[in-house]
Amino acid sequence: MKNLNLLALLLALAGLAVLPLWAALTGETVYAHDIPADKIIRIAAPLGTDGVQRAEIVGGEYYYKPNDIVVKVNTPVELKFKKAAGGYIPHDVIVKAPEAGINFKIDLKNDFQTVTFTPTKIGKYPMYCDKSLLWFATHQEKGMEGLIEVVE
Repeated sequence: MKNLNLLALLLALAGLAVLPLWAALTGETVYAHDIPADKIIRIAAPLGTDGVQRAEIVGGEYYYKPNDIVVKVNTPVELKFKKAAGGYIPHDVIVKAPEAGINFKIDLKNDFQTVTFTPTKIGKYPMYCDKSLLWFATHQEKGMEGLIEVVE
């Protein structure tokens, strides 16, 4: 009976180890995420008394929260990025819009990291994570993306 219990435990652990691989190969969602891919959490970065727009963004298991940040053109911006607590998967945040004065890539860490820029062109600029495991889908393809919207 003891050997049968041990065998059952080993089979259960093997199943747990295979589950993420199965999900990656089939494209099925295995993990529950804090933010569904179709949900937009939009904020307008408030303007401080010093004339700088500020917002804090947390990135976790394939999400940014908030994932849509609205800022005003030709006004300095300070965004603080941080990795969600408890996550072990590496993430980053990339915005490549040098034509609009926004161009950065940072790896998310447990403490806030600050990115500063002054947007010079109205428009919507993608924000995404380009990390992936081997040949599997990128984090962006799994829903870890958002926008920086520059308005008048």
